[in-house]
Amino acid sequence: MSIAKSLENLKDDLAASERMPLVFLGHGSPMNAIEDTAYSRSWSALGHSLPRPQAILVVSAHWMTQGTTLVDVSAMPRTIHDFYGFPDALYREEYPAPGNPELARDVVALLASHHAEGDESWGLDHGAWSVLKFLYPGADVPVFQLSIDMSKDLDWHLGIGKALSELRDRGVLILGSGNVVHNLRAMRMGGRPHDWAAEFDTFFAERLAARDMRALANRESLGALLQIAHPSVDHYLPSLTIAGASDERDDLVFMNDTIDLASVSMRSFVFHGA
Repeated sequence: MSIAKSLENLKDDLAASERMPLVFLGHGSPMNAIEDTAYSRSWSALGHSLPRPQAILVVSAHWMTQGTTLVDVSAMPRTIHDFYGFPDALYREEYPAPGNPELARDVVALLASHHAEGDESWGLDHGAWSVLKFLYPGADVPVFQLSIDMSKDLDWHLGIGKALSELRDRGVLILGSGNVVHNLRAMRMGGRPHDWAAEFDTFFAERLAARDMRALANRESLGALLQIAHPSVDHYLPSLTIAGASDERDDLVFMNDTIDLASVSMRSFVFHGA
C-alpha cells in the first residue's frame, strides 16, 4: 500500500480532529504503576487535561527490534509484565484496552519507508500500560504499540516521528514512554543526582525548548555524555520520536523535571498543538 493510499485510509477510518497533543512520559520504576507517587498523580492529572483520542499509538522503550519497525496489529493487545523481582501485585495488573488493527495496518503502510511490518506477538509492555492506567483508567481507548529499531541512529527516530505526525490531525494521541536519562547501573538510593545526569537532563530540556532537534540526535557531539546517561539508548529513542512529530506551531510544557535514584530522569513533556 502506498503512503498516499494509507493517508486516504486514515481519513476514512478516523474523523478529522483538532491537532492532538504529543506526550512523552518518563516512566521510571514499574512500582509507579501501583504506588501513590508524585509521578502517578501527575499522570492522572495529565489524563484529565488531555482531549479524548480516537486511538493511542505508544512508542515504548521496552519494545526493541533490529532492522525493522513493528506495529502491533492485534485486536486485543495482551498486558506484558516485562520485569523481574517485584511484588505479586504488580504482576496482577492488567490493562485490557482494545487494539485497532485497521489503523495499525494503515500505520504500517505509512511507515513503509522505515521497513515497518505488522506484528501480533507483542501487546502492551509496562512502558505503555503503567502510564496508560493513569491517563485513561477505563482502558476504553484503542491502543497499539510501535517498536524502536535499535539498529538505526538517533536522527532516524526523529524521522519516524515526522512521518507519524499525520496521525495527530485524525484524533490519534502519540505517546512516548522512556526516560531522558537512564543508567540503572549508577542508581543510588536517596542520593543527589549525579552531575552528568543533571547535565544531560538540562541539555536535553534546553535544546528541546529551542527546537534544536539536530543537537539531540547528534551522537558524535553528544559523545561521552550520552554514553554515560544512556549505556543503551532504548529509553532515549521514544523522546526523539515524540520530538520529531512536533513542529513550530506546538507549545511545549515540561512535567516532572526531577531525577530519581540519582540516575533516572523523570522529565516528561507535552507538545500542545495550536
